[in-house]
Amino acid sequence: MTNIAYNTGERELLVVHPLFDEPEEKRDVDALGAIKMTKSVKYSLMTLRLYLFFMVGLVFYRLLFRI
Repeated sequence: MTNIAYNTGERELLVVHPLFDEPEEKRDVDALGAIKMTKSVKYSLMTLRLYLFFMVGLVFYRLLFRI
């Protein structure tokens, strides 16, 4: 976290390392609910899933038939 302090017209930055900073409150994941996806996001995720299945299938094909 960066804190900004102004002294006599000059800007002074105080940088605090995350290990020495106070921990912040975490969000409750169960209370957030589901995320709504647009059609383009659903299409992109489906395309990625099919691509990954295809690549895994190619690996298994190469392992089984040793071309």
